[in-house]
Amino acid sequence: MTRVLVLTAVDVEARALALHLGLASVPGARSPHFIGGSLEIATVGLRASRLAAHSERWRSPDLVVSAGACGALAPQLAVGALVVPDVVIDVAGGRWATTRLPRVGADGALLTVDEVVESPAQKARLWVRTGALAIDMESAAIMTWAGARGVPAAVVRGVSDGAERGVPAALAAAVGEDGRVRPLRAVGAALSRPRVLGDLLELRAGTTAALKSVAAALATLTRSA
Repeated sequence: MTRVLVLTAVDVEARALALHLGLASVPGARSPHFIGGSLEIATVGLRASRLAAHSERWRSPDLVVSAGACGALAPQLAVGALVVPDVVIDVAGGRWATTRLPRVGADGALLTVDEVVESPAQKARLWVRTGALAIDMESAAIMTWAGARGVPAAVVRGVSDGAERGVPAALAAAVGEDGRVRPLRAVGAALSRPRVLGDLLELRAGTTAALKSVAAALATLTRSA
């Protein structure tokens, strides 16, 4: 049996994927951690800042998958679209080839960024400069971590926000570095700026659609494990 370790940034992503895939929570876990059969899901925080601290609690994997939501750079990518890149790049010029997954096709590049991209104009500039299909904040670090351990790694992400939308800083601030969502921060941001409430609802719906696509792909992957 191939052990697949799925790593997400945010607790909401891990919990949603575990629910879709029928995984049970690990008793006594101090952060979102789920296991079912060959599949294990855990969180690593924003920018994978908790990767080293949490990794001692995980089983030894045969495959690592960076999973969760991503932001589209390519205009043709709709909300909910699946992004499975064959290469991950970062803003410093780093480049990591992903492992081919059975029954899940891969194509294009995903760009890992250091900061939240707030505007469509910023997204457009990144798309023109890099040619990447989408962005996240963790995959480069996850690929590096897996590579250092000689474990193959891939990326399976879903689009939560299209190229025509960014993520407002006020909403981004509602997620702590540990990947836990602070609901009071999100509510405070929505109440302080009326437009933010609409952004919040749209991002929530987009994230739900994105994670459904990711869960379906992971289900296909586990059937091949």
